[in-house]
Amino acid sequence: MHLTDSYELYTALERLNLLENTQPLWWPKHGTFEVVVGAILTQNTQWSRVVTSLENLSHSGYLSLEALCHIDPETLMELIRPSGLIKAKAKNIILLCNAITESFGSFEAFALEVDREWLLAQKGIGPESADAILCYACLRDAMVVDSYTARLLRAFGYEFEGYDELQEWCEAGIREHFDASTLQQTFARFHGMIVEYVKGNSKGKVVNVERINSTI
Repeated sequence: MHLTDSYELYTALERLNLLENTQPLWWPKHGTFEVVVGAILTQNTQWSRVVTSLENLSHSGYLSLEALCHIDPETLMELIRPSGLIKAKAKNIILLCNAITESFGSFEAFALEVDREWLLAQKGIGPESADAILCYACLRDAMVVDSYTARLLRAFGYEFEGYDELQEWCEAGIREHFDASTLQQTFARFHGMIVEYVKGNSKGKVVNVERINSTI
């Protein structure tokens, strides 16, 4: 079956109640500095490992912008060890925290003023991480797309050139049907529903879309 647009996919996923046991915007601690750190830690690893790293940082008193600006790199590497790629991630976290402090002064100002171009200019921040920070930390209307999104749409016969084209398809149908004031929440939930569905309905990299088709 071929989907008409992203709105059809969104409404079909919504009927499956995939987020009934999650927070309203799916990503834990949305709207906080913790999301910024989590967006880097989750690169190329499982979220369960990120949770352990975030708990290590929190229990050690380092899960704040100021603390991470001054943390010893070796200490940070040890605390985030569960997330893997510790040398690169520790370096990128410290660099980003210092850049936020230098450019904005505080997380609150950063959340209000930062734009995607600024984020993409930071070392270790690609389109997916930038959009995750914008959507879940800064509460902006940015749609995060990832390997789960590509796999799900591939199961419906779609192939995209890259991140931007995939994102554009996902955003277009939503922007057409939802009021601007609800876009951030809708994009956040859309991404969350896609991830939860693919995690629970895949065999290897092949996604079974029967449950979605049954609701269309």
